[in-house]
Order: sequence, then C-alpha cells, then structure tokens
Amino acid sequence: MNDKKIILAIIILTIAILGGGVYILSATNTPKIIALQNAKAYVENSTSLDFGTIPINKGNLTKSFIIKNTGIDTLKLYNIKTSCHCTTAQVSINGSNSPSFGMDSLSSWVGEVRPGKEAKLNIIFDPAFHGDSGLGPINRFVSVETNDKSNAKLTFTITGNVIK
Repeated sequence: MNDKKIILAIIILTIAILGGGVYILSATNTPKIIALQNAKAYVENSTSLDFGTIPINKGNLTKSFIIKNTGIDTLKLYNIKTSCHCTTAQVSINGSNSPSFGMDSLSSWVGEVRPGKEAKLNIIFDPAFHGDSGLGPINRFVSVETNDKSNAKLTFTITGNVIK
C-alpha cells in the first residue's frame, strides 16, 4: 500500500513541476500589449508578393515590406511568426534589427515605431529548405501583431513556384 502512495506522490509532483515550468515559460515570453486607438499601422503598397519562378538552388529570396505608423501614439509590433520553417522574418526599426523569427519562435521582443516613422519587415524564403519535396507552388505567411485597435494583426504573403 505504501508503494502505491509513493508512486502516486511522485506522479503528482512530476505533473506539478512540469505544469509550473510551462506556465513560467509561457508567461515570460508573451508580451502583454494594450491596444491603442491612436496607434495606426499602415502598409505601403501591398501585403503580398509573387516571386514567380524560383530556382531551388539559387539561394534565399528576401522581400521587404514597410509598416508605417500614421497615428499619434507609438505603434508596437510583436508576436511575429511564419507559417513554415523555410521562412524567417526580421524587423528593422531605425537601423536596429530584431531577432530572427520563425514558425516556432516565442519571443518577448516588442518593436516600437514612433509616430510618423516606419519599420521594415524583411521576409526571407529558403527554396532549398525542403529539398525536392519542396518543388512546386508555395504560399507562405508572416503574421505581425500590433497595438493598433483597428488593425491588430497584419498578415504578409509570399507565393511562387519552386523549380529545379
């Protein structure tokens, strides 16, 4: 009977430790941002680009999108994620670069764009990442959360056709 109690106590303790670790890690990596009425995210031109035909072995392709703050409050950019491991994203604000973000990235990074200023979102696509199984049409997304009440999530799209 005592062996069952010891095993049960070990299981409960293990679950408590794992649960606490998950809670602490998730609480420290997710920024808590308050949406503002006067922070305005504006994307010049389009939020999508078709690369057309992409040779698999010609190296990475990069596309930059400009995100302007047309409001009077500071615009915050955070929780940047990509839809695939073959795609990464990085933000540049006033010549300072963010970490590189990917599909599984959890980051506490928050970029601040002052009123009237802009950020550059660089999206990097590696056509060789998946090898021959990655040949054919691609459709990748990058999402950027903002504190703009009317534009809380920006989604950028790149498409193309990977060939040998």
